[in-house]
Amino acid sequence: MSTQRADLACRIFPEPDGSEIDHFDRLPDSLLLLVFNKIGDVKALGRCCVVSRRFHSLVPQVENVVVRVDCVISDDDSSSSAAASDKSRGPFWNLLRLVFGGIVKPIQTIGQFLGPKRPSSSSSSPSPSSSLAVGTDDDSDAGVTHHSPTQVLKNFNEIRFLRIELPSGELGIEDGVLLKWRADFGSTLDNCVILGASSVFHPKDLTDNASTATTTNCTDDNGSIPDSFYTNGGLKLRVVWTISSLIAASARHYLLQPIISEHGTLDNLVLTDADGQGVLYMNRDQLEELRVKPLSASSASKRTLVPALNMRLWYAPHLELPDGVVLKGATLVAIRPSEQSPNAAKKEASDLSWVSTAFEEPYRTAATMLVKRRTYCLEMNSF
Repeated sequence: MSTQRADLACRIFPEPDGSEIDHFDRLPDSLLLLVFNKIGDVKALGRCCVVSRRFHSLVPQVENVVVRVDCVISDDDSSSSAAASDKSRGPFWNLLRLVFGGIVKPIQTIGQFLGPKRPSSSSSSPSPSSSLAVGTDDDSDAGVTHHSPTQVLKNFNEIRFLRIELPSGELGIEDGVLLKWRADFGSTLDNCVILGASSVFHPKDLTDNASTATTTNCTDDNGSIPDSFYTNGGLKLRVVWTISSLIAASARHYLLQPIISEHGTLDNLVLTDADGQGVLYMNRDQLEELRVKPLSASSASKRTLVPALNMRLWYAPHLELPDGVVLKGATLVAIRPSEQSPNAAKKEASDLSWVSTAFEEPYRTAATMLVKRRTYCLEMNSF
């Protein structure tokens, strides 16, 4: 009886055969690359590339890469005078130093993946415009070292879709205020759409204010901007929103130069933030335009020069969306460079699809509703 039990145990728990084939190795490279492209996140890909030599050779072929920034630091923390100078330059100066602090021990082993630096004129010393950095955790006393995203991404040879996500929007706004923007760039600004509201009320917030909201909505039915908009600071606030959004967008664009020049395979580049405040978008034609025609930098700060602009503004004191969300002081601004051909300007005046489709729901519906109202035109000089 004991002999039978021993035989049964051997059949249930057989000894591993050293010559047994690892069926995972039988998966084709194309299937593994499909998985890696679904992963996308550069931290996870860093872990994958040190699993095996095969993974190490496949990760550089990934086409879809996502880089998430974990924190923002000042341009120079070591000098108090420089810090004071940065502070005087405004909140957007802080955008010039971004740290990918969450990429720690997994990227300690990614050093093999990064490999030797490619020979270039800028590799011997850090470029003053290289403001993005990846934090890696060393075992040395130095603690954390940093790599620019250009270094982290330089051994990805086939990137087509790149998404970089900042930890938060650059624009400090009060609680309850809505401010979103989307900007498309080539070598300079192609267009920008800004959606703002002085306050946002969700259906659950309106139970005690239903009568007030109804009264407000009924008093505005002709699409005109009320006189109070000009006297109570409403117009001034919208101008500040517009300029701030354009500065944030142009600063982001400036930071992308080294990545774009290094990766000629890019078809799509998005630089957004975790708050969903702003999105900078570049398609393949726009990316190629920047490579052929270098950007014009602002003389005042490290950002792309914003050209002279034509703007159209739509305003609604009270805008109720189909899902019950109410936007107070809803404002939509559509921006294009002033230097356009007559045909392009005429086509743009009749086709506002690029404005109404700039945002995801429910704000896409808000934009669609606003463009049906009275249009106000403004101009802005280059800055």
